[in-house]
Amino acid sequence: MLLLQLSAGQGPEECSRAVALAWQRMQDEARKYDVELQLLEQQGDRRPGCFKSLLIGIQGKDALPFSQCWQGVLLWVCASPYRPAHKRKNWYFSGELFDTSDFEVSGSGEPGSGGNGNGNLDNTIQYRSCRASGAGGQHVNTTDSAVQATHLPSGIQVRVETERSQHTNKKLARLLILHKLALLAQAQRAQGEQQRWQQHWQLERGNPQRRFVGPAFVEG
Repeated sequence: MLLLQLSAGQGPEECSRAVALAWQRMQDEARKYDVELQLLEQQGDRRPGCFKSLLIGIQGKDALPFSQCWQGVLLWVCASPYRPAHKRKNWYFSGELFDTSDFEVSGSGEPGSGGNGNGNLDNTIQYRSCRASGAGGQHVNTTDSAVQATHLPSGIQVRVETERSQHTNKKLARLLILHKLALLAQAQRAQGEQQRWQQHWQLERGNPQRRFVGPAFVEG
């Protein structure tokens, strides 16, 4: 599985709206490719229908070329839907791609310890089943299919309830723990910077990978 993080950076709510529109567009495009998308994490903004960040799992035959189309600086050109008198029309956001096979090679029981520590990693993760919450259908909400995973040495905790299968949710939870451990190790090597959100601070303007225009988010 590949992980793609869409981020509005430190941009205003219009950039967060662009992330939400990009997620809708990705789902439409996925139907034309042999790929499957899973929304693993999300950070909402103050306004409904806006996201500061989305972490999306992508798998399938065409996962890599599909993901690469969403990697880099992205641009939405549109008059502000929230501030009609605002002169700015360029709203930048970004996509950052992570290959989970790298986590399996470099992941370890302790952040920053280096080497392949996956043999001990599973011994340091505590899993707990719990009832799924929110929308998802009657079956999901009446079974203990959700999984909460805690990496004991670091205290990193994730909750996954995207699938009906508890086994599948457990695998996804482990993957998210590996993802966060890899980013934590990178952050430590970068003298404590929050690598998980580094693209928020480093989002560059200009030379966008893709450009979308208007309220309908049409590529152009």
